[in-house]
Amino acid sequence: MLVVNKVISVFKKFAWFKRFNARVTYEVLAKYIPAADWHFMNYGYIPGAAEVESSPPPSGVKDQWHSANMYHYLACKVPLVEKKVLEVGSGRGGGAAYIVRTFSPAQYIGLDIAKNAIELARKLHPYPGLSFVQGSGESLTMEDNSIDVVINVESCHGYGDVKKFLREVARVLRPGGYLLLVDFRNSVENMELFWQELIDSGMVIVSKEDISANVVKAIESEDESKRKKIASLVPRKYQKLFCDFAGVVGSRFYLTLKNGSRPYYRFVLRKGF
Repeated sequence: MLVVNKVISVFKKFAWFKRFNARVTYEVLAKYIPAADWHFMNYGYIPGAAEVESSPPPSGVKDQWHSANMYHYLACKVPLVEKKVLEVGSGRGGGAAYIVRTFSPAQYIGLDIAKNAIELARKLHPYPGLSFVQGSGESLTMEDNSIDVVINVESCHGYGDVKKFLREVARVLRPGGYLLLVDFRNSVENMELFWQELIDSGMVIVSKEDISANVVKAIESEDESKRKKIASLVPRKYQKLFCDFAGVVGSRFYLTLKNGSRPYYRFVLRKGF
């Protein structure tokens, strides 16, 4: 397994492999683990006291509260009522459905590269004003200046060409529109490179926040329930691999996030008028 991980880490330097890896992973997850009560794929978020005071945490969520928090406190950053929203990398659609129910956008489009994920999201979340389409974040099919807000949650680290994704976002956003983004990088240096890519996009960075500690708390808080869910949904021979993927306590993802070598940030960017 160690050798396999080293080989994969080498291949991840290539854009084609990053695209291939992301697509295959989420095609397989949606096809073979289509659990109706597993709607979110992010690592979760526990808000600070000031955030809770200004906006109460999610309600009406049966489980995966911390994952719903990730969307809730990202969506709180800008007004979404009666806006046209595009989520790039919508996965199983739980975040899209939550925002539609809670923030009342006029239209919400969830886009994902995995066909199986799109089909599952359509089945799980049949809400008015919510649609799911297959597509690539590096080649959006939306018209120029047609979207008010783009949302991207733990997704763009897997893209082959992040600069191309950001150019596409800037193209489809209306003047004054926003990009709301949360994501991690596997080193401080790579996060600094990502910051520069955001600056070079031509959009203005309205805010950037290191939320690594908030994500660590969420992982620790739901560790027991996450392990139980994995045990109930994943065949035994794949459970260790899936625990590593899910970032349980003790996994490499968790340890590097906690020691600061894998930074996780939340960004708000605005397109100029």
